[in-house]
Amino acid sequence: MKIAIVTGASSGMGRDFVRYISALNPTLDEIWVVARRKERMEALAKHTHAALRVLPLDLSKPESIDEIRDLLFETQPSIKYLVNCAGYGKIGNFKELSYMDNIGMIDVNCRALTAMTFVCLPYLKQKSKIINLASSAAFMPQATFAVYAASKAYVLSFSRALAHELKNRQIGVTAVCPGPVKTEFFDIAETNGNVLEIKKYFMADSKEVVKQALRDTLKNKEKSVYGLPMKAFEVLAKVVPHKVIMNIMDLMYD
Repeated sequence: MKIAIVTGASSGMGRDFVRYISALNPTLDEIWVVARRKERMEALAKHTHAALRVLPLDLSKPESIDEIRDLLFETQPSIKYLVNCAGYGKIGNFKELSYMDNIGMIDVNCRALTAMTFVCLPYLKQKSKIINLASSAAFMPQATFAVYAASKAYVLSFSRALAHELKNRQIGVTAVCPGPVKTEFFDIAETNGNVLEIKKYFMADSKEVVKQALRDTLKNKEKSVYGLPMKAFEVLAKVVPHKVIMNIMDLMYD
């Protein structure tokens, strides 16, 4: 049985990955969609060719990973795509966010992504693809977004190392590093603070980011960075000291 697995599938980029992977891969038997909101995932079925196996799970809980591991062992599928989209961010000074907010970002963005990759890896075959959702926030530290940016730097570093390790097995690994994307992400992120106003001018369309990510994945690129502004930001973060950029960003908040 050929399958794809997409976490964070109930909204935003996760939902768009489900739709485009289904359209591009008519031979898939199932797409396993993983998120907390069951009804939203069930509604996706009308937009896909492949059958959906809806798994309403909270990946911040280790028992959810155990459930997926057991299901994989029972069904013994061939995983063509693993898309780790589950994640969230909270804007605000580290000390002003709650303990659960700070640790929760690490649990979902880092631990769950790593655990999903580990339990799925035995079922990935030659030419299978792993897509990990990182962020342009991975390119440098970001005050008032400290844990989120650090968690996405982990995703980027982990993905690039894994791509090197899996090269001989011909399994591709791509870290997707978008800037701000028009999704529900900021509804959660801005609970405690507001996004830097200039970022709103660079909001990208989720569908376009996903299409670019899939194109880059098929080319076996280790990174997918959508749009000239974010590509320029990546270069800037490499050549300008991060302290200088953070001080400039502080002035923008004033």
